[in-house]
Amino acid sequence: MFKSKEDVAQEFRKQKYICNDEISTVIYLAEQMQKPVLVEGPAGVGKTSLAGVWADASGLELIRIQCYEGLDESKALYEWEYAKQLLYTQILKEKVGEVLGDCRSLKEAVEKIDKEDNAFFSEDFILPRPLLRAILSEKPVVLLVDEVDKSDPEFEAFLLEVLSDFQVSVPELGTIKARHIPRVILTSNNAREMTDALKRRCLHLFIDFPVPQQEMEIVNLKVPNITDTLASQVVNVIQKIRKVDLKKLPSISETLDWARALTILNVAALDEQTVKSTLNLFLKYEGDIKKVKSNLHNVLSSTEGKLN
Repeated sequence: MFKSKEDVAQEFRKQKYICNDEISTVIYLAEQMQKPVLVEGPAGVGKTSLAGVWADASGLELIRIQCYEGLDESKALYEWEYAKQLLYTQILKEKVGEVLGDCRSLKEAVEKIDKEDNAFFSEDFILPRPLLRAILSEKPVVLLVDEVDKSDPEFEAFLLEVLSDFQVSVPELGTIKARHIPRVILTSNNAREMTDALKRRCLHLFIDFPVPQQEMEIVNLKVPNITDTLASQVVNVIQKIRKVDLKKLPSISETLDWARALTILNVAALDEQTVKSTLNLFLKYEGDIKKVKSNLHNVLSSTEGKLN
């Protein structure tokens, strides 16, 4: 467990994740208060990787649920291994015959089988999905519920119930309580508004695109062989392009891809032709590329020198 928010920032940096004061504060409080964290913000700002870094920095296993429309309780919680149950039934056929040997009617046989059903509906035959794995884990884990906004409201309601008590009910087994309360991160790209009930249950964290100085620090950390001049120009161009009305703004990961590609191409400093020929590395829609190309001169007008 982290000793302070400064300890969070330091340990995350060792994992090459630069977090601001708000992020380190929320992660520290989430551990101390044992509360889930709802992380919102545009795509590509490091919401999902935050959970992985938290797990690595803490030496914990990361368990992930990828949310999507139609995700239900059985896919996230558990299901019975019917094939294994059937196999065991076949193997134990002789024993089943002994149990039913003195039955005089079908009803009596059914009643006897009903008394033995707990033999085949036990933890030996249950297949845990991510939520149940997190609850059953012998050690604390980090649970990532990724893109929770893509799930249906019904699943969100079920998830809220689980996160409230960190326990689940399995009809055949009863209530199963978490052996250790997991660290939980839920991410959202705002495909739909999360309910007030879920937001009340969680600490809220909004991660936006980094300011120039922070993005420069990220580039230098992740692309150590880049020159200061090129790093400065890359960040400046990306920051300017994010102010253009585009279908998809370039993410941090795309900034890094562009920076790595430019170093591979042995680019010492950006010029208009280099930017024009590599726009596809961080712009993913043809309409966006055309829009930036038409305004490229203005975008490049202040890429020299220090960051604004």
